[in-house]
Amino acid sequence: MNAHWAAVAAARGMGPIGMAPPPGGQGEGGGPMSFLPLLFMLMAIFYFLVFRPQQRKQKEQKEVLSSLRKGDHVVTSGGIRGIVAGIKDDVVVLKVADNVKIEFSLSAVAAVTKREGAPS
Repeated sequence: MNAHWAAVAAARGMGPIGMAPPPGGQGEGGGPMSFLPLLFMLMAIFYFLVFRPQQRKQKEQKEVLSSLRKGDHVVTSGGIRGIVAGIKDDVVVLKVADNVKIEFSLSAVAAVTKREGAPS
């Protein structure tokens, strides 16, 4: 900014950025402290609408996988339906047809559709 325009801005009462002060000399209304309650409220809403339901869903999926046993009817995340023929560590063997068994990662099991020994 050259000297001429700096003098014009100073004469009009403008600050160094060229903005006039607010009427009545008042600030913007509390500064960052008035923003904090809104920020905390938005964080709480985000927690209860996003994080908490996701944690609950993960906990339920973990319980389903830990209670998985031979004979349960399951659906994988890829949509393959089968009967659990065996479980080894983090691998589940599904019987999908007569004499056809496929190994999947345990995390690929999306849902249990029917428990072994449960009424139909």
